[in-house]
Amino acid sequence: MSGLPALPWTSVRSKTSKLGEQGPARSFMKWFACRARELRRPAVALLLSSLAAGLAMSLSLMCELFLRSHLPDTDWSPLVYYLGYPIGYIIVIMGRLQLFTESTVTAVLPVASSPSWAGLFRLGRLWSCVILGNLVGVTLVSALMASETIITHEQRVVALDVLSKLEVQHWSRTLTLGIPAGFIMASIAWLLPNARESEFWVIALLTYVIALGGFSHVVTGSSQASFLWLSGVLSFKEAWAEFTLPALAGNVIGGTGLFAVLAHGQTRSDFAPDEPD
Repeated sequence: MSGLPALPWTSVRSKTSKLGEQGPARSFMKWFACRARELRRPAVALLLSSLAAGLAMSLSLMCELFLRSHLPDTDWSPLVYYLGYPIGYIIVIMGRLQLFTESTVTAVLPVASSPSWAGLFRLGRLWSCVILGNLVGVTLVSALMASETIITHEQRVVALDVLSKLEVQHWSRTLTLGIPAGFIMASIAWLLPNARESEFWVIALLTYVIALGGFSHVVTGSSQASFLWLSGVLSFKEAWAEFTLPALAGNVIGGTGLFAVLAHGQTRSDFAPDEPD
């Protein structure tokens, strides 16, 4: 026995046909058909996919900084340079790479439907591999940026000037700002199965909201924090203990503790086994 949570497929198909093509039923079916098997993937495959995702997510920071360097310091300029923020998300999500905040909701729902120790172990393995690969990926790119390997000296000076002006906030504030970011990322995962050919716009618009709101995303935020740490602006404690860990906790609460539980509660009755006549 694999231990992967099982789902009564006959009942699900029957109920889905009654519910039609609209509503949460369709999303739930697609998740179980396409994403539940992520829990079975080998650890090496998860690490490689999440590492690639971490490397790609660094493009969000780089594109945002490149746009900032060409804009004046005005009240409206954030509306323009934040357009670079969704780039990494678009590459990762549309490329089906492993991003921690997207993996939380897609992996939690199968386990929540049929809880078991084996399912919880697989979930913990998935989360550990994905967050490790993501953070290693963004840190590698930050190291290349800090050493001026992939950016020029002038671009590095601009990056330091811009990022050094960011307010170092208390860890509790980072945690609370991480909750909306986790919720938004979970919303993207929930909406994509029904987005048809609008996936690009769903990802771009919702991640743009994360940037506009100043919310804390553990992967993109760690890209900034690790760059400042490797440049000597932040200490190790400030970068990882006071930002990354609180942002991680906030994203988990927002993506899993709130959205996944609510979405699962909304669909649980729809996918319950049929009662005998």
